[in-house]
Amino acid sequence: MTPPLAITGATINLGGRPVVQQVDLVAAAGEFVALLGTNGSGKSTLVRAAVGLIPLTAGEVQLFGTRLAKFHDWERIGYVPQRSTAVAGVPSTVFEVVMSGRLARRRFFGWKTAEDVAAVREALERIGLEDRTRDSVADLSGGQQQRILIARALAAQSELLIMDEPTAGVDHDSQDALAHTLKTLSDEGVTIVLVAHELGPLAPLIDRAVVLRAGHVVFEGPVDGAWDFPHSHEHPHSGEPSRTDGLSGEGMWR
Repeated sequence: MTPPLAITGATINLGGRPVVQQVDLVAAAGEFVALLGTNGSGKSTLVRAAVGLIPLTAGEVQLFGTRLAKFHDWERIGYVPQRSTAVAGVPSTVFEVVMSGRLARRRFFGWKTAEDVAAVREALERIGLEDRTRDSVADLSGGQQQRILIARALAAQSELLIMDEPTAGVDHDSQDALAHTLKTLSDEGVTIVLVAHELGPLAPLIDRAVVLRAGHVVFEGPVDGAWDFPHSHEHPHSGEPSRTDGLSGEGMWR
Protein backbone atom coordinates (compact mmCIF):
# COMPACT_ATOMS: atom_id res chain seq x y z
CA MET A 1 0.00 0.00 0.00
CA THR A 2 1.07 3.59 -0.61
CA PRO A 3 2.34 4.98 2.71
CA PRO A 4 0.29 7.86 4.16
CA LEU A 5 3.52 9.79 4.79
CA ALA A 6 6.78 9.56 2.85
CA ILE A 7 9.54 12.12 3.37
CA THR A 8 12.62 11.78 1.18
CA GLY A 9 15.89 13.67 1.52
CA ALA A 10 14.34 16.45 3.59
CA THR A 11 16.63 19.41 4.23
CA ILE A 12 15.27 22.49 6.01
CA ASN A 13 17.16 25.72 6.61
CA LEU A 14 15.78 28.30 9.02
CA GLY A 15 17.43 31.70 9.34
CA GLY A 16 20.25 30.51 7.14
CA ARG A 17 21.00 27.61 9.46
CA PRO A 18 20.42 23.91 8.58
CA VAL A 19 17.91 22.45 11.05
CA VAL A 20 17.06 19.21 9.22
CA GLN A 21 19.56 17.55 6.90
CA GLN A 22 18.82 14.77 4.39
CA VAL A 23 16.17 13.02 6.48
CA ASP A 24 14.05 10.16 5.17
CA LEU A 25 10.90 9.20 7.09
CA VAL A 26 8.14 6.81 6.02
CA ALA A 27 5.02 5.94 8.00
CA ALA A 28 3.25 2.89 6.58
CA ALA A 29 -0.52 2.46 6.72
CA GLY A 30 -1.60 1.65 10.27
CA GLU A 31 1.89 2.16 11.70
CA PHE A 32 2.60 4.06 14.94
CA VAL A 33 5.91 5.93 14.56
CA ALA A 34 7.60 7.99 17.27
CA LEU A 35 9.96 10.79 16.21
CA LEU A 36 12.25 11.37 19.16
CA GLY A 37 15.09 13.68 20.11
CA THR A 38 16.16 16.52 22.35
CA ASN A 39 15.01 20.11 21.97
CA GLY A 40 16.57 21.54 18.81
CA SER A 41 17.05 18.17 17.13
CA GLY A 42 14.71 19.15 14.27
CA LYS A 43 11.83 16.79 14.96
CA SER A 44 9.07 19.44 15.24
CA THR A 45 10.46 21.30 12.24
CA LEU A 46 10.29 18.11 10.19
CA VAL A 47 6.62 17.39 10.90
CA ARG A 48 5.64 21.01 10.36
CA ALA A 49 7.22 20.75 6.93
CA ALA A 50 5.31 17.51 6.37
CA VAL A 51 1.99 19.37 6.65
CA GLY A 52 3.15 22.37 4.64
CA LEU A 53 3.74 24.85 7.45
CA ILE A 54 7.46 25.19 6.70
CA PRO A 55 8.99 24.93 3.21
CA LEU A 56 11.61 22.32 2.41
CA THR A 57 14.97 23.61 1.24
CA ALA A 58 15.49 20.30 -0.54
CA GLY A 59 13.80 16.93 -0.69
CA GLU A 60 10.18 15.87 -1.06
CA VAL A 61 7.07 15.12 1.01
CA GLN A 62 4.35 12.83 -0.28
CA LEU A 63 0.99 12.37 1.44
CA PHE A 64 -0.91 9.25 0.41
CA GLY A 65 1.24 9.05 -2.71
CA THR A 66 0.68 12.69 -3.76
CA ARG A 67 3.34 15.38 -3.66
CA LEU A 68 2.66 17.96 -0.97
CA ALA A 69 2.23 20.81 -3.45
CA LYS A 70 -0.59 18.93 -5.20
CA PHE A 71 -2.25 17.43 -2.12
CA HIS A 72 -5.77 18.65 -1.33
CA ASP A 73 -7.42 15.88 0.69
CA TRP A 74 -6.68 17.50 4.05
CA GLU A 75 -9.63 15.77 5.71
CA ARG A 76 -7.45 12.64 5.64
CA ILE A 77 -4.90 14.27 7.95
CA GLY A 78 -5.22 15.34 11.57
CA TYR A 79 -2.47 17.60 12.96
CA VAL A 80 -1.94 18.40 16.64
CA PRO A 81 0.48 21.34 16.99
CA GLN A 82 2.35 22.28 20.13
CA ARG A 83 -0.06 23.90 22.56
CA SER A 84 2.10 26.99 23.16
CA THR A 85 1.75 28.06 19.54
CA ALA A 86 -1.86 27.07 18.96
CA VAL A 87 -4.22 28.26 21.70
CA ALA A 88 -2.54 31.22 23.38
CA GLY A 89 -5.18 33.95 23.76
CA VAL A 90 -7.84 32.02 21.81
CA PRO A 91 -11.30 33.43 22.78
CA SER A 92 -13.27 30.53 21.28
CA THR A 93 -15.24 27.92 23.20
CA VAL A 94 -14.16 24.31 23.49
CA PHE A 95 -16.91 23.29 21.07
CA GLU A 96 -15.82 25.87 18.48
CA VAL A 97 -12.17 24.84 18.58
CA VAL A 98 -12.94 21.14 18.26
CA MET A 99 -15.52 21.82 15.54
CA SER A 100 -12.81 23.57 13.51
CA GLY A 101 -11.34 20.12 12.99
CA ARG A 102 -14.35 19.32 10.80
CA LEU A 103 -13.85 22.20 8.34
CA ALA A 104 -11.97 20.16 5.75
CA ARG A 105 -14.88 17.72 5.59
CA ARG A 106 -17.60 20.31 5.00
CA ARG A 107 -18.99 20.89 1.54
CA PHE A 108 -20.16 24.38 2.47
CA PHE A 109 -18.24 26.57 4.92
CA GLY A 110 -20.23 27.41 8.04
CA TRP A 111 -22.90 24.72 7.64
CA LYS A 112 -22.31 22.18 10.40
CA THR A 113 -24.23 18.95 10.18
CA ALA A 114 -25.52 16.45 12.71
CA GLU A 115 -22.57 14.28 11.70
CA ASP A 116 -20.17 17.13 12.55
CA VAL A 117 -21.75 17.63 15.99
CA ALA A 118 -21.65 13.90 16.71
CA ALA A 119 -17.96 13.73 15.75
CA VAL A 120 -17.14 16.65 18.06
CA ARG A 121 -19.00 15.11 20.98
CA GLU A 122 -17.32 11.76 20.45
CA ALA A 123 -13.88 13.41 20.31
CA LEU A 124 -14.54 15.28 23.56
CA GLU A 125 -15.73 12.10 25.24
CA ARG A 126 -12.55 10.35 24.16
CA ILE A 127 -10.37 12.94 25.89
CA GLY A 128 -12.67 13.26 28.91
CA LEU A 129 -13.77 16.89 28.51
CA GLU A 130 -17.34 16.46 27.28
CA ASP A 131 -18.57 18.56 30.23
CA ARG A 132 -16.53 21.63 29.15
CA THR A 133 -18.19 22.18 25.76
CA ARG A 134 -19.29 25.78 26.38
CA ASP A 135 -16.22 26.87 28.32
CA SER A 136 -13.67 29.26 26.84
CA VAL A 137 -10.44 27.54 25.86
CA ALA A 138 -8.56 30.43 27.48
CA ASP A 139 -10.02 29.41 30.87
CA LEU A 140 -8.67 25.87 30.70
CA SER A 141 -5.45 24.62 32.22
CA GLY A 142 -2.46 23.96 29.99
CA GLY A 143 -3.07 20.23 30.08
CA GLN A 144 -6.74 20.68 29.21
CA GLN A 145 -5.86 22.97 26.30
CA GLN A 146 -3.54 20.28 24.95
CA ARG A 147 -6.33 17.72 25.19
CA ILE A 148 -8.64 20.08 23.26
CA LEU A 149 -6.12 20.23 20.41
CA ILE A 150 -6.06 16.44 20.39
CA ALA A 151 -9.86 16.36 20.28
CA ARG A 152 -9.84 18.77 17.32
CA ALA A 153 -7.67 16.32 15.38
CA LEU A 154 -9.80 13.36 16.47
CA ALA A 155 -12.97 15.12 15.29
CA ALA A 156 -11.57 15.17 11.77
CA GLN A 157 -11.69 11.35 11.77
CA SER A 158 -8.47 11.33 9.76
CA GLU A 159 -6.47 8.41 8.40
CA LEU A 160 -3.11 9.99 9.33
CA LEU A 161 -2.65 11.65 12.72
CA ILE A 162 0.48 13.78 13.26
CA MET A 163 1.02 14.94 16.84
CA ASP A 164 3.72 17.38 17.97
CA GLU A 165 4.56 16.91 21.67
CA PRO A 166 0.96 16.07 22.70
CA THR A 167 1.92 15.14 26.27
CA ALA A 168 3.77 18.39 27.02
CA GLY A 169 2.16 20.00 30.06
CA VAL A 170 -0.33 17.15 30.45
CA ASP A 171 -0.73 15.43 33.84
CA HIS A 172 -0.20 11.70 34.30
CA ASP A 173 -3.89 10.81 34.26
CA SER A 174 -4.32 12.68 30.97
CA GLN A 175 -1.29 10.87 29.53
CA ASP A 176 -2.87 7.52 30.41
CA ALA A 177 -6.15 8.63 28.81
CA LEU A 178 -4.28 9.72 25.69
CA ALA A 179 -2.47 6.38 25.53
CA HIS A 180 -5.83 4.58 25.69
CA THR A 181 -7.26 6.80 22.93
CA LEU A 182 -4.25 6.34 20.65
CA LYS A 183 -4.28 2.58 21.16
CA THR A 184 -7.92 2.53 20.05
CA LEU A 185 -7.11 4.62 16.97
CA SER A 186 -4.10 2.46 16.13
CA ASP A 187 -6.21 -0.68 16.45
CA GLU A 188 -8.68 0.94 14.04
CA GLY A 189 -5.90 1.29 11.45
CA VAL A 190 -5.09 5.01 11.84
CA THR A 191 -1.48 5.86 11.01
CA ILE A 192 0.09 7.87 13.84
CA VAL A 193 3.28 9.94 13.80
CA LEU A 194 4.14 11.20 17.27
CA VAL A 195 6.80 13.80 18.01
CA ALA A 196 7.99 13.40 21.58
CA HIS A 197 10.75 14.35 23.93
CA GLU A 198 9.79 11.43 26.18
CA LEU A 199 7.25 8.62 25.83
CA GLY A 200 5.99 7.44 29.22
CA PRO A 201 2.75 5.41 28.89
CA LEU A 202 2.85 5.73 25.10
CA ALA A 203 6.01 3.61 24.79
CA PRO A 204 4.26 0.20 24.53
CA LEU A 205 2.18 1.47 21.59
CA ILE A 206 5.09 2.43 19.33
CA ASP A 207 5.85 0.21 16.34
CA ARG A 208 9.01 2.05 15.35
CA ALA A 209 11.12 4.86 16.79
CA VAL A 210 13.20 7.36 14.81
CA VAL A 211 15.72 9.44 16.75
CA LEU A 212 16.98 12.77 15.44
CA ARG A 213 20.11 14.52 16.64
CA ALA A 214 21.22 17.88 15.20
CA GLY A 215 18.94 17.38 12.21
CA HIS A 216 20.18 13.89 11.33
CA VAL A 217 18.62 10.46 11.88
CA VAL A 218 20.87 8.61 14.34
CA PHE A 219 18.59 5.64 15.05
CA GLU A 220 15.62 3.88 13.49
CA GLY A 221 14.10 0.73 14.93
CA PRO A 222 12.35 -0.65 18.03
CA VAL A 223 11.74 1.67 20.96
CA ASP A 224 14.04 -0.39 23.18
CA GLY A 225 16.94 0.49 20.91
CA ALA A 226 16.12 4.20 21.11
CA TRP A 227 16.88 4.16 24.82
CA ASP A 228 20.56 3.77 23.94
CA PHE A 229 20.53 7.46 22.91
CA PRO A 230 20.48 9.43 26.20
CA HIS A 231 19.72 13.11 26.17
CA SER A 232 21.89 16.01 27.27
CA HIS A 233 19.92 18.79 28.91
CA GLU A 234 21.35 22.22 29.57
CA HIS A 235 20.48 23.63 32.98
CA PRO A 236 20.04 27.40 32.58
CA HIS A 237 21.60 28.31 35.91
CA SER A 238 24.51 25.92 36.12
CA GLY A 239 25.45 25.85 32.45
CA GLU A 240 26.33 22.19 32.89
CA PRO A 241 24.61 19.46 30.88
CA SER A 242 23.09 16.55 32.78
CA ARG A 243 22.56 13.13 31.26
CA THR A 244 19.08 11.60 31.44
CA ASP A 245 17.43 8.82 29.54
CA GLY A 246 14.73 11.02 28.08
CA LEU A 247 13.30 8.27 25.90
CA SER A 248 12.43 5.79 28.61
CA GLY A 249 9.16 5.64 30.51
CA GLU A 250 10.65 6.06 33.98
CA GLY A 251 10.99 9.29 35.91
CA MET A 252 9.07 11.26 33.34
CA TRP A 253 7.07 14.48 33.71
CA ARG A 254 8.56 15.23 37.11
